[in-house]
Amino acid sequence: MTQSLFELEQNNAFIGRHIGPTEQDVADMLAVVGAESLDDLIRQTVPANILNDQPLGIGASRTEVEALSYLKSLARQNKVNKSYIGMGYHDTHVPLVIQRNVLENPGWYTAYTPYQPEIAQGRLEALLNFQQLTQDLTGLDLASASLLDEATAAAEAMALAKRVSKNKKANIFFIADDVHPQTIDVVRERAEHYGFEIVVAPADAVVEHEVFGALFQYPSTTGQIRDIKGLIEKVQSQKGIACVAADILSLVLLKAPGELGADVVLGNAQRFGVPMGYGGPHAAFFATRDAHKRSLPGRIIGVSKDTRGKPALRMAMQTREQHIRREKANSNICTAQVLLANMSSFFAVYHGPEGLKRIANRVHRLTDILALGLQSKGVALKHDTWFDTLTVVTADKDAIVARALAKGANLRTDLDGALGVSLSETTSRADVAELFDIFLGEGHGLDVETLDTRAAAGTDSIPVELQRDNAILTHEVFNKYHSETEMLRYIHKLEMKDLALNYGMISLGSCTMKLNATAEMVPVSWPELAQIHPFAPLDQTQGYQQMIAELEDWLVKVTGYDAICIQPNSGAQGEYAGLLAIKKYHESRNEGHRDICLIPSSAHGTNPASAQMANMKVIVVACDKQGNIDMADLKSKAAEAGENLSCIMATYPSTHGVYEENIREVCEVIHSYGGQVYMDGANMNAQVGITSPGFIGGDVSHLNLHKTFAIPHGGGGPGMGPIGVKAHLAPFVAGHAVVKTDKESRDNGAVSAAPFGSASILPISWMYTALLGDEGLKRSTQLAILNANYLMKNLAEDYPILYTGRNDRVAHECIVDLRPLKEASGISEMDVAKRLNDFGFHAPTMSFPVAGTLMIEPTESESKAEIDRFIFAMKQIREEIRQVENGTWTLEDNPLVNAPHTQDDVMDNEWNRAYSRELAVFPSADVRRSKFWPTVNRIDDVFGDRNLFCSCLPTEAYGE
Repeated sequence: MTQSLFELEQNNAFIGRHIGPTEQDVADMLAVVGAESLDDLIRQTVPANILNDQPLGIGASRTEVEALSYLKSLARQNKVNKSYIGMGYHDTHVPLVIQRNVLENPGWYTAYTPYQPEIAQGRLEALLNFQQLTQDLTGLDLASASLLDEATAAAEAMALAKRVSKNKKANIFFIADDVHPQTIDVVRERAEHYGFEIVVAPADAVVEHEVFGALFQYPSTTGQIRDIKGLIEKVQSQKGIACVAADILSLVLLKAPGELGADVVLGNAQRFGVPMGYGGPHAAFFATRDAHKRSLPGRIIGVSKDTRGKPALRMAMQTREQHIRREKANSNICTAQVLLANMSSFFAVYHGPEGLKRIANRVHRLTDILALGLQSKGVALKHDTWFDTLTVVTADKDAIVARALAKGANLRTDLDGALGVSLSETTSRADVAELFDIFLGEGHGLDVETLDTRAAAGTDSIPVELQRDNAILTHEVFNKYHSETEMLRYIHKLEMKDLALNYGMISLGSCTMKLNATAEMVPVSWPELAQIHPFAPLDQTQGYQQMIAELEDWLVKVTGYDAICIQPNSGAQGEYAGLLAIKKYHESRNEGHRDICLIPSSAHGTNPASAQMANMKVIVVACDKQGNIDMADLKSKAAEAGENLSCIMATYPSTHGVYEENIREVCEVIHSYGGQVYMDGANMNAQVGITSPGFIGGDVSHLNLHKTFAIPHGGGGPGMGPIGVKAHLAPFVAGHAVVKTDKESRDNGAVSAAPFGSASILPISWMYTALLGDEGLKRSTQLAILNANYLMKNLAEDYPILYTGRNDRVAHECIVDLRPLKEASGISEMDVAKRLNDFGFHAPTMSFPVAGTLMIEPTESESKAEIDRFIFAMKQIREEIRQVENGTWTLEDNPLVNAPHTQDDVMDNEWNRAYSRELAVFPSADVRRSKFWPTVNRIDDVFGDRNLFCSCLPTEAYGE
């Protein structure tokens, strides 16, 4: 039958491109799991009382061309002015070799957090470079592998100060009033819930208070460079911790804060080759003294050794992390900013110390020229020192701002009786000439060349005693890759050491490593989205505002809530923001005494860590033998909490991978005592289109956009964690001190530095939702559940499945219990995980949420063929375990305990193992056709923690 033109015009091809299994595959898989259709499978799996058959209301699937065309029309509504706003965000030139080969390269952006270091040595080396860069510029002993943004890093510094300060009586954290206002906002909000007192005053006033810590800005938010050594000493004389927020480019020329005595130095690495992106994502840097290493928030990359004694990199001291320490963790941080930290570290590698000095000196010279010209015309500057920022005192703000806007330039306007102007790497001589026109009007007679001669003769704008007098970035990695050819090869060499989604399935339970479609990623690099300051006037960001509003509307429909707050820039930040909304809601009803948070024992470790940050008391609710919340225990503890019950944090489907039948009853119990239901959104990939947290009974949820909504993990970040709330909580979500919107939350404190979080990656989730539409979103959920049940059904023939729900079904993930096999054979979950590397697979989530298990999530994007390849690998591994069980191989000599195997193993002159080299490295025909080689053997975790070393090694140490 001939199709009509209308039928020919219907194109939902993207749904088939996003979803891995074909229609025939789906039929075959349904037959294996024992369901007649996808709808039948869902009815068998999901409790009937929470199924919602209503369409989402998002609309039909769009084609890639249609979606990109429409989004481009929105982007063009943004006005990309030259930005002189500063405040920690600056224009930068992203080296194209880094943009094309890192930011836009799935080998980098689809990688996972390097919990399996043997197949992550490339990004670990890039992160080690970031740590080395941070240590060199800050002058401190130890650096982390990035935090979320400068403001939240400052809040983490305050928490560290409280932990390590020896002045246990003090409860005041002092903030100099010349710290960036968004930082003050975030730190003040965090302190309120920790119960700390905040004093914001001129920096010299720190001597008037007994403090456990203090925060200074260097240079100040208005550009002043002052010697803060005396202030640091005054803080330390009280046994307090001195924290300094610093500009990373200025540190190329300025004396390191560590040399001035700072205990903690932090800041934003954005201007090292990462676009402003309307607020992010960017990597924050954080450094402290070695004495505080166990209190350092976030991840640390350390050097250990593998079983051959070869240097190998890994995440050090992971026992500090929230998944293990829960409410006793240093922080709730679960996502870093790895992709962006890597970009900044590559920026430093590419330019090297001399290139960075050239950039910094050029920016400073242009600032000197601008200052000299303005002063020559009688214009008053607030300070007589500066690096790149001038504060111009004027009674004519409106006229100057009008001239700036007419010329397509943005100045900083929030200063009383003054305007701020910050220059950047992108500022040119012509721009400085234009700034003279803006500040002075036409006909001023100033000449940049003449002023340059005066500036070159020397100025006092950087005091001599604060000029850096030591070499920076002396390690060879920063001094050898300055041609594009060498840089390209270095990036590629590191990429080839890492297993990312562009090679094979990453079946991590709870982490949803699905397709990050190319069409979804393309807008991230558009100048109309990338080159906008987060504090640009709202009338210049109309395209962003409309895109965000549309995404929020879609997320409202997906979640069943009434409003969305887009600000939290990670899932853990979303948890924190949601709990604060609950807390403020209770306080608004004169029920501020409600401070008990019930958390099931199966919960993500971030849940109790976030509750602790919100100053809630965590009470753990038991789970029964089926992995469900123990209703008797819940009712008992809810009753005991009574009028002090604040909320419950429940994950749905549960962290155990099942749809709990009693979830509505859980919500009803909590509500009956006046509590709120926080529904962790980590597993939304098993809800979209078939149910929703708002429909089930939740009051607030965060959404991991880097899981369900296709933002890639980036090797351990970026992430986004916006929250959905019911109407009664909407007035209590995060606001922002700098950018005021018309939302009810405008007077609340911020949880992130930028008002819309990491706004430049929101187009990824917008594209994902637009491309799938109602039909595709629902089908994605159905296929995620089908793939998981198909995988579970096949693995159950060889492995115990720890938890299943109704009709012996799992949700979108399943937990394989290796404890009985370990008891019988001695083979551990670690051995299985590392052996999977030999098959070309990243290991599933190991020992979470239950020790001795693997949690597996195939996602809807994986094809049946890829899932079958994984099933085959797991069955082969089970056969190898049997060989140990029956004594064919000893526990000390078998391919599991020696995994992963490397080319060094194959080339070893002496092969005296009980199994062949071929079995070691080519355990299947598929692997022989396409082999991923781990570059190091199994890494010694204990050695790495006992001998903590977090700086770059000489190149020869890597065997090159």
